[in-house]
Amino acid sequence: MTSPATHKSAASAGAATGAKRRAVALFGGTFDPIHAGHIAVAQAAQRRFHLDAIYFVVSSRPPHKTQRELTPFVHRYAMVTLACAEHPGFLPSLAEAPTGTSHVFYSIDTVRRFRRAHPEDHIYFIVGADQFLEIPTWKQYESLLDACDFIIASRPGFQLDALRLVIPPEKLERGAAPNSQKVLLHESVIHLLTTVNSHVSSTEIRERLEQGKNIHGLVPARVEEYILGQALYR
Repeated sequence: MTSPATHKSAASAGAATGAKRRAVALFGGTFDPIHAGHIAVAQAAQRRFHLDAIYFVVSSRPPHKTQRELTPFVHRYAMVTLACAEHPGFLPSLAEAPTGTSHVFYSIDTVRRFRRAHPEDHIYFIVGADQFLEIPTWKQYESLLDACDFIIASRPGFQLDALRLVIPPEKLERGAAPNSQKVLLHESVIHLLTTVNSHVSSTEIRERLEQGKNIHGLVPARVEEYILGQALYR
């Protein structure tokens, strides 16, 4: 949900351009590699929020993952493209592709660029619960909370109250009725997505490949073929 002023602005933009107001989500990550858990989260979000498109934003240089050298962007983007090809509405994005400089990409900048390019769209940002708990460390996180709605991919035992603890109190919508699935803010809504329970992780997949173990079923079939064909993570 956005503020009435934002709704009015978006509606006016859509009317002016003749464009349908879409519901879209940005799903960012290193996707090193993209796996079945990512796809399950995206599918659940697509069903629940009737999303017209989910943009898989492959990050070339995320600010919070500097301890490990990432697989080259071209491979990670190729795997995301292969995974998206099987699902209508899933789109690989080059919004955070390398630029040839040492530039680090921040979510607030990506969301703002996307909003400038698509002012009529209702934008969601998909992120894992543990990642959202670190949002106070993100660049201009308070502005990011205002810039779009959030879809939080939950994990077993995760409580919605934990999300409220990292949100500045002044941003919370006062007098809002208690809800176990969302937190209302003045300018946006934080939604909890509880219908996915996947224990797959990119770290586990990389470790299995390093040990010569099978990853069948942990990643989309075309992604598995690409990884084996390119001898990645060996």
